[in-house]
Amino acid sequence: MNLIIDIGNTQIKTAVFNKKKLLEKKAFSKNDLFNNLSNISKKYFIDQSILSSVGKLNKKEMDFVIELFNPLVLNHNTKLPFINNYATPKTLGVDRIALIAAAVEIFPSKNVLIIDAGTCITFDFVNQNKEYNGGAISPGIEMRYKAIHTFTANLPELSRSDKVPDIGNTTKNAIHIGVENGIIQEIDGVINQYKAKYSKLTIVLTGGDVIFLAKNIKSTIFANPNFLLEGLNSILKYNLD
Repeated sequence: MNLIIDIGNTQIKTAVFNKKKLLEKKAFSKNDLFNNLSNISKKYFIDQSILSSVGKLNKKEMDFVIELFNPLVLNHNTKLPFINNYATPKTLGVDRIALIAAAVEIFPSKNVLIIDAGTCITFDFVNQNKEYNGGAISPGIEMRYKAIHTFTANLPELSRSDKVPDIGNTTKNAIHIGVENGIIQEIDGVINQYKAKYSKLTIVLTGGDVIFLAKNIKSTIFANPNFLLEGLNSILKYNLD
């Protein structure tokens, strides 16, 4: 069994794989780290594991994870299944590394644009020759809502609306349109830029806002909420071969 531990900006995700088959996944707060990892160690016989950390673990937490599972800790020195041409590899987020690895594993010999809609929205492109040159980073939905409230005197802090209004006939509706329709138009615009250069383009959408965005983006996409976890599992297998 393979254990994936993904320490994100807002929560921790774990996944257990039997080879490529996802058996279980869970998301929880950092406060529940000890309890949840202890339960996994009792429920499954974990052969190997990988740790991806965008957020931070303190020494006690890291020592606990190492003692329990001795994971492969993903960083810029880890052996990867693609050619990394990023100009500053030390600054490339491990979450983005995992997404690129998933792309070359699941869509071999294809041009792939991966859009991860989470705390931030990241765009990453890997070509049919497994060459990664970079992408883009943009504020996510929640971050945009918070920014509008934080940097103005009177505008309220809102949460994502399930349905984007047609017109902003109230201040709240105007904010919803500005944030949500703005992101939808941004994503469609970036997709069209890549399509203009690469006629054969596979588009993958993932992240916490994948379901909402998948319903509103015009282009044909593969929506996969587990893409990052699958990428980490791919990297783990690649390093064990």
